Amino acid sequence: MDGGSEDVLDLVGPRLRALRHERGFTLADLAAETGVSQSTLSRLESGRRRATLELLLPLARTYNVPLDDLVGAPRTGDPRIHLKPLRRFGMVFVPLSRRPGGTQAFKMIIPARPEPLVPDPQTHEGFEWLYVLNGRLRLLLGERDLTLSPGEAAEFDTSLPHWLGSADGGAVELLILFGPQGTRAHLRTPPGRSPRGGGHDEPAGRD
Repeated sequence: MDGGSEDVLDLVGPRLRALRHERGFTLADLAAETGVSQSTLSRLESGRRRATLELLLPLARTYNVPLDDLVGAPRTGDPRIHLKPLRRFGMVFVPLSRRPGGTQAFKMIIPARPEPLVPDPQTHEGFEWLYVLNGRLRLLLGERDLTLSPGEAAEFDTSLPHWLGSADGGAVELLILFGPQGTRAHLRTPPGRSPRGGGHDEPAGRD
């Protein structure tokens, strides 16, 4: 194997670890989704296990990214993004970005429900920015219980316990930008206007 191929394979582990953290998976979650053992996944991410097609294919399916993205291969040909919805926690996530690493973009759809879900706040590494397109979003963030309407935005550190749901049982559509720890979304707005909009409480803004 030539030096260039070795260099590519050496970067697969860190890329897989970064992608798992950005998607909010634990090793146990990923093992359950892919059928690959936690110990194998851990060795793969640390570089103690070489990447093989047998290991990368279920990871690419679970993360809903092209196999080339997992190994950092250059893209050629069709520039279009083929959107494939993911279903997790009773919600639909449509990835709008393809490359692992850095900020990831999703459209998130919370389906209408006759009975509201019981909130189950979670924590993980990273920073999240969201913008409500349609419906009324309920955001639990630490001790705060907020309702956001269409056109309102929020940003917060995901190490705080947080949960997203419908405020009134109706469907909610929103855009989400998720970045690694320490990465925040920066918005340009006219002087004197808040990027979060509206007159509601601002979730955990830290300027």
